[in-house]
Amino acid sequence: MSEILQTIQLSKRFGSTVVLDRMDMRMPEGSIYGLLGPNGAGKSTTLQILMNIHRPSSGHAEIFGHDCRRISPQDFTEIGYVAESQDMPDWMTVAEFMAYLQPFYPNWDAARAEQLLREFDLPFGRKLRHLSRGMRTKAALASSLAYRPRLLVMDEPFSGLDSLVRDEVIEGLLANTEGASVLISSHDLAEIESFASHIGYLDRGRLQFSEEMASLTERFREIELTLDTAQRIPASAWPSSWLNTEQSGSLIRFVETQFERERTMTEIRRLFENVKQVGVKAMPLRSIFVTLAKASRKAA
Repeated sequence: MSEILQTIQLSKRFGSTVVLDRMDMRMPEGSIYGLLGPNGAGKSTTLQILMNIHRPSSGHAEIFGHDCRRISPQDFTEIGYVAESQDMPDWMTVAEFMAYLQPFYPNWDAARAEQLLREFDLPFGRKLRHLSRGMRTKAALASSLAYRPRLLVMDEPFSGLDSLVRDEVIEGLLANTEGASVLISSHDLAEIESFASHIGYLDRGRLQFSEEMASLTERFREIELTLDTAQRIPASAWPSSWLNTEQSGSLIRFVETQFERERTMTEIRRLFENVKQVGVKAMPLRSIFVTLAKASRKAA
């Protein structure tokens, strides 16, 4: 599968502050890629570099195989962009806003635009400044989907939305992006987990991993061991793939980040002589990221 976009050793500094540090990311064409991480991790900066809003300090980013610093107007007609605090001409009505955008996009489909407004339950005659936050997000999304972009980029689209509006945005997104690639930055893990095909985790400017969702959830497991008798193991002996290790007498807990049943059980038997019981539990995305965040803070 080819990449629709990538970053290569991408770094960004604002003064002495390092926001992105040699970031390598590849997004397969046709994927729904969730770029996740805590606030301040560098997610929005990454998307803004891809959109040529900011320029990198070093390294570079590409969309459609073109350097983002030289992306063409034609390329932009195939990209939809929805930002958390997107500037919109507030004096226009919803219908006027859609009509205003139409001449800029050769592939604009007026019938589709009208259908999207009705699907998102947007009032045609209401001025944009009188829309709620959720309605503004839906208006921005409808305006980006009306010309069937090859790539849709969304920066924190669910921030500040109630659960009903989030569901409506996600349903509208999934129903109207067939064949397109979607890049979403978010710290809303539960929402992204429900539909993303690929995940990248950004923490303090560094991409910690980038992989398919199925692979990620398959390799993380919470492990709980019960021993017949307490056995103290020095921290230096724990495998590097075991995170957040806890030991209290004969009870041991840890997170295995490279779970393979046979290999993991072999490691357990190598370290512990008298294992009475082994509990293995799958982890939701939120638990995985809490684990990674805790481990990252400990290592800092």
